Amino acid sequence: MTEEIKISIIIPTLNESKNLKELLPSLLENGGDLIQEIIISDAGSTDSTISTAREFGAVIVQCKKKSRAHQINSGIKVANGGIFYIVHADCRPAINYSKDILENYFLGKEAGCYRYSFDSDRFLLKINSWFTRFNGIFAGGGDQTLFITRNLFERLGGFDEKFTIMEDFDLTRRIKKISDFHVIPKEIKVSARKYEVNGWLIVQFANLAAFTLFLLKIPPDSIKSLYCNLLKQQKTS
Repeated sequence: MTEEIKISIIIPTLNESKNLKELLPSLLENGGDLIQEIIISDAGSTDSTISTAREFGAVIVQCKKKSRAHQINSGIKVANGGIFYIVHADCRPAINYSKDILENYFLGKEAGCYRYSFDSDRFLLKINSWFTRFNGIFAGGGDQTLFITRNLFERLGGFDEKFTIMEDFDLTRRIKKISDFHVIPKEIKVSARKYEVNGWLIVQFANLAAFTLFLLKIPPDSIKSLYCNLLKQQKTS
């Protein structure tokens, strides 16, 4: 590798202290010297999210809106890395994720994500996660995490903040119009808490309804309202 480039990790949060206590050490251990910084883009947490983030040396950005699109854009404004890696607090990264991302970068991949598996042995969730290996219309959801070069992110104008939900799929669709999008053939671990609280069938219905409305170009606030009404204990960041 002849070019020196590092990764800025952006994590949108709202009351995620418990998850950060597991996630941040893992990101630091597996990222090594390739990590420029970890940025916590917080939407007004009332737990110990901020103090936990500071304990691990993260940069804190206080956001005005409880919206992932706004939070990630705000975090990226202070980022110094040449590649951004966007991670949800309840995801757990792959071993050597930073090397995966850099290897793909030097192969000319400007953006991509990982496959995932759930932190659950339930058969139906194994079926769900099996499909994340495909680079189809459902690829690029936030649970898969996202890496994207600074150059491409700026060319796209970042996340469209009118998307208070489905912001990840909107960005992925725009990426695919002008660049390659790659699914790294390794798995990260994601939380099954949404399924545990609501049940598999209800979550599947809510996801399908939201994605269908997104494709029909229904206003994002209307999609979010429906989605949150269908599911219990949804995070708002």
